[in-house]
Formats: sequence, C-alpha cells, structure tokens
Amino acid sequence: MFLYTKNFDEQKAKAMEGLRQALAEGKVDEDIIALLEKINALENYFTTSSCSGRISVMEMPHFGDKVNSVWLGKWHREVTVEEVLEAVGRHSAGQLWFLVRSPILHVGARTLDDAVKLLNLAIGLGFKYSNIKSVSHKKLLVEIRSTERMDVPLGADGELWVSEDYIRRIVGIANDQLRRFKGKLKRLEEEVGKL
Repeated sequence: MFLYTKNFDEQKAKAMEGLRQALAEGKVDEDIIALLEKINALENYFTTSSCSGRISVMEMPHFGDKVNSVWLGKWHREVTVEEVLEAVGRHSAGQLWFLVRSPILHVGARTLDDAVKLLNLAIGLGFKYSNIKSVSHKKLLVEIRSTERMDVPLGADGELWVSEDYIRRIVGIANDQLRRFKGKLKRLEEEVGKL
C-alpha cells in the first residue's frame, strides 16, 4: 500500500510560516537552525517542532506537574557548576530537579516511504528512540529522539539533599551527554541532504 499525506504542500507552507515567525521571535534554538533549514529545503519533508536538547534545573510542585513547574535554569549548551548552583539557590518550594533532555524533532513526510527513509537515517546516526509518531492520510510524522537523559532529584521545599561535589559530578556527566547529542545533531545535519 502506498500511503501519502493529503495536502502535504499546504501543510508544509503553513509549517514554514510558523517557523519564520518563531525565528523572528527568537523562539528557535540557534544551534539547530541550520539542520531545520536543510530538512525544510527537501521536497518531501518539513519540520513542525524542534529542541536541540538541554540541561535544566526545575522546580515542580509535584513530580510530573509540568504545567505548574518553574524553570530555575535552562541551557541549550554546556553549563558551569556555578550556573547550576545559582539556579539551585533560587529554589524555595516543591521538588527540585536537575534534568537533561536530548534533542527532539518532529518532521512531516510526504509518503510512508519518505518517513521510513528518514527514520532509518536517524536511527543509524544514533537517534535510537526515533519513531513514526503518526501514520495516516492526514499526517505522516517522524519523531527524531536520542537516548541521553537525566532526571536527578536534588531537594524539596528549599532543602538541598546533595552536596556541591555531587552537583559538580552530575554537571560533568550532563555536559558529556550534551556534547554527545550535539555531535549526533551535527552528523544528522551533514547526512540529511542525502535523502
């Protein structure tokens, strides 16, 4: 069966308008823009959302309550121990978490064959958690995700549970993970034009 997306060109045009607006408002991670441009230049693909990956410190009222959570620090680059400690110092209530999230991209594809080609490329470059998120005549959506992730509870209600030395160690691991997934993004940028 040959599955294709109805109104693909209209969907792509709408997504490109949204991307132009997000770029104008500074809402796109700078280090992923070149990759987005390369994907969007391809006839059979367009991006719908993206994040280049991040390290963050977050205050959550309750675990999993993202709606009411507050970013105390968020970086799409390597971070210093001092920056993390400064963010931790702003904690006052709820749970305190140190988080690493790998890059994530959502890419519309014209046909199922196109979606599978992109999926296979992403997995081959180390984006092991990639998948086809939606398969229908209305939408073929590929999710590109990597495996790097860290969820470390640091404290609660203004109390820090860990030492500065421990924070120094997890910041080192987080920066290693960030370098790893930023390298994967660069390889994807180099290879995506071959689709």
